[in-house]
Amino acid sequence: MGVRARTAIAAAGVGVSRGGARILDGVDLDVRYGEVLALVGPNGAGKSTLLGMLAGDVAPSGGSVTIDGAPVSRRGHADLARRRAVLLQANQVAFSFTARQVIEMGRAPWRGTDREAAGDRAIDAAVAATDTAHLADRAFFSLSGGEKARVSLARVIAQDTGIVLLDEPTAALDIAHQEQVLSLARGLAARGRAVVAVLHDLSLAAAYADEIAMLGRGRLVARGAPRAVLTAERIEAVYGAAVRILPDPATGAPVVLPRRG
Repeated sequence: MGVRARTAIAAAGVGVSRGGARILDGVDLDVRYGEVLALVGPNGAGKSTLLGMLAGDVAPSGGSVTIDGAPVSRRGHADLARRRAVLLQANQVAFSFTARQVIEMGRAPWRGTDREAAGDRAIDAAVAATDTAHLADRAFFSLSGGEKARVSLARVIAQDTGIVLLDEPTAALDIAHQEQVLSLARGLAARGRAVVAVLHDLSLAAAYADEIAMLGRGRLVARGAPRAVLTAERIEAVYGAAVRILPDPATGAPVVLPRRG
């Protein structure tokens, strides 16, 4: 049995209420370095709220969150920005920046530190990894949704943090770039990063994640290896959709297909 990876983020009994509604309720979840954790669940399950809480951007109404062993509430903005990078669903900027300038924003936390000098190298590597070199001089607002998503991901990669939190990173992408993004996530984990990705495609989650955490109605329903979590019975109970599970012929990972007809 392998040695358990070091914990990057730990959430203990966290809950969030908004407008009298319980968005998250008593969730315990740890995120480990060197692994990809996929957060899945139906719309409204609380996935993005949980990701925001793990990032320190959403304050829990109950429970606690620690990053690298210290309460997230005690870490300043600069400290958090050097520990975790966050890709949000909305890829918008307030002014007319070029794609290259948006990517360069990822280096802001390192200004005035001994890692500032590595900025150009980190940016070039992020551009290459996300296939965005040809977009560099274009205005960000002029890009398609998929192009904005890839440029925003490049910004996150250029930030070069030990923890990477991705909210629906494949939502606006074609199949080739979906595979590219999740292969990139696997590569980050292989180099020791902790990666959390909110995903709707259960088959993609199964193919690339070390573990899957499934949420339903604000609660953690299951956490574990893809084959253990993604059962037809559990998916039907949580999503309200009948599915069948087939093994991928190449990898054996579960492929989730809806039952039709």
